[in-house]
Amino acid sequence: MKKSKKVYPELGRRVFVGMSGGVDSSVSAALLKYAGYDVTGVFIKVWHPDWLPCEWKEERRDAMRVAAVLDIPFITIDLQEEYKKGVVDYMLQEYRNGRTPNPDVMCNKEIKFGSFLEKAKKMGADYIATGHYAQNINNSLQEGKDRNKDQSYFLWTLTQEQLKHVLFPVGHLKKDEVRALAKKFKLPTAEKKDSQGICFIGQVDMKEFLQHYIPQKPGNVVNEKGEIIGTHEGALFYTIGERHGFTITKKSSHDAPYYIVEKNHNENTLTVSHKTPDMIEEYGVKKVILKDVNWISDVPGSGKKYGARIRYRQEKQECEINGNTVTFKNPQIGVSPGQSVVLYDKKICPGGGVIDTVS
Repeated sequence: MKKSKKVYPELGRRVFVGMSGGVDSSVSAALLKYAGYDVTGVFIKVWHPDWLPCEWKEERRDAMRVAAVLDIPFITIDLQEEYKKGVVDYMLQEYRNGRTPNPDVMCNKEIKFGSFLEKAKKMGADYIATGHYAQNINNSLQEGKDRNKDQSYFLWTLTQEQLKHVLFPVGHLKKDEVRALAKKFKLPTAEKKDSQGICFIGQVDMKEFLQHYIPQKPGNVVNEKGEIIGTHEGALFYTIGERHGFTITKKSSHDAPYYIVEKNHNENTLTVSHKTPDMIEEYGVKKVILKDVNWISDVPGSGKKYGARIRYRQEKQECEINGNTVTFKNPQIGVSPGQSVVLYDKKICPGGGVIDTVS
């Protein structure tokens, strides 16, 4: 097997591979083992809501099967407390404050490259590895080769010190290549479907999740003229552009669908329109102020053009950054405080920040 120095910097070193029970982390472990690393498979056990089906035991069983096929040690690290505090509690508080957090970003920051990395180092690991579709080239975070699967958007909080100890073994591959390798290595996860939903918790409707912890607060749905035309269960449960979940009471059988174009957390109202948000210029945002900014290497230069994403898989939007202020060339729709803005200089991700205010 051809070995890339960019992917495998120091063969023979000890690596803890975060194995979720999925195909990407399974192939990551296989690639590292056959490249000559001293590999240990690690299942990270996190907090799980008691009202959701318990799937973590099955996921761990799949990861253990892969470790057995690869003949590598396998351990479980319990990070339930850290996950509940650093991801779930943070996410719920942000929603209570009318903001829109990204739990996957926080999961990577607090758990995978926070608590897991620190525990792995204390247990003698030189590196940790994950199945992320991203690349670490000379401590520079770069997009994964598979643009449809690239996950660099969720990794903008990484630091130089962390990247020194992080490997992304499948980042230089495309998904079909990963599947092919899983079959070649005869891994039991080769045909397993990709997981969806909130990091570690899985596929669950966000509104349903929030309503288990945040009381409903019924409010008014208004049209663009400010006229009350319906009701909703609480403004914080909805997203811009959504067209379901609220009730329109003043309508006829000929009405076109309504889309949420604005949320007012203080007044607990939703503004809806027959037009989608991107069709209404006044709801576009051209400038955002960031907080909790992290630059992985050099601070971006003022006046330089960058690409930016406010949402995962969004096409990169041209922008400039000056200090903590990001100015977009074109108005952005569906922008909310709490979201991550991730910058790109071609394939390189220099970092990002959390939206504090919009204008």
